Amino acid sequence: MKDEKILGEERRLFILNSLLKADSPITGGELASRANVSRQVIVQDISLLKAKNEPIIATSQGYLYLKTDAVKEQFFEKIIACNHAPEKTKEELYTIVDHGVKVKNVIIEHSVYGDLTASIMVSNRREVDEFLKKIKTANAGYLSRLTDGLHLHTLVADDLEKIQNACKELEEKGFIIT
Repeated sequence: MKDEKILGEERRLFILNSLLKADSPITGGELASRANVSRQVIVQDISLLKAKNEPIIATSQGYLYLKTDAVKEQFFEKIIACNHAPEKTKEELYTIVDHGVKVKNVIIEHSVYGDLTASIMVSNRREVDEFLKKIKTANAGYLSRLTDGLHLHTLVADDLEKIQNACKELEEKGFIIT
């Protein structure tokens, strides 16, 4: 039975349940392996689920279902403007996560496409390293290359002081544009 493919709606329900039960992101490859289908089939299924307004996001670590809890924890968000060379990305991200702050995304303003946003969702050095490894392995460029290093990040933390401390250190290192 393990070699049997999970088909159509049953597979999408399987994906949805897997994401709902997960405490961390699940890669498309892992979902494909569990359902005995290709990763491309999973990508298409995720698109169909998103079209049905399921709150699924793709991060550099895999897919996440954005759960809404009855009792919401209080989180603080702040958007910061940064500018640096691509080789400083690791230092920038480490500086942020070392303060207990999550980097939710990167945003650039493109001259043709307008605002482009990419989910990053890193909150510790291991996740930063995984993200940077994926960029390198995929031979993908940073979005900030399209804007000569200028970009925005949405920072998230459970304590506003953590964000303020991260921003202070980023400013001292010359990353933040004030």
